[in-house]
Amino acid sequence: MRALVRTVDGVFEVDLDEELVLGLVDAPVEPERVEVSLPLVVAAARSGSTVIAIFDRRPPLAISNDAGRTWREAGGGLPPGRALAIAEDDPDYVLYAARNRLHLSEDGGRFWRSLAPELPEIEAVELG
Repeated sequence: MRALVRTVDGVFEVDLDEELVLGLVDAPVEPERVEVSLPLVVAAARSGSTVIAIFDRRPPLAISNDAGRTWREAGGGLPPGRALAIAEDDPDYVLYAARNRLHLSEDGGRFWRSLAPELPEIEAVELG
């Protein structure tokens, strides 16, 4: 899977499987705005009934699998977040962006792994 990552220096294409930055691309990265009626929300993403929100607190994530009716905290080991994306066809595949590093979960946010590339300051991410 590949991601587009908007940074202060431009948009980078990243191969998430190989953990490689493929280079700068000329593509807009404007994720859908997801409204979440919780305090301290930095960013949120949705795929079907799965909604994940980044908060300005510890742990930095809240995950809902019922369209926001109930929430569980997650991401206790993650650094503060900036952006996230959920795969449209697989709500267990989640990309989380900290200041300059990406983190990937393939089990709906229970376990995370930090990806190797370091990027300029991240502003937004999209999966593609």
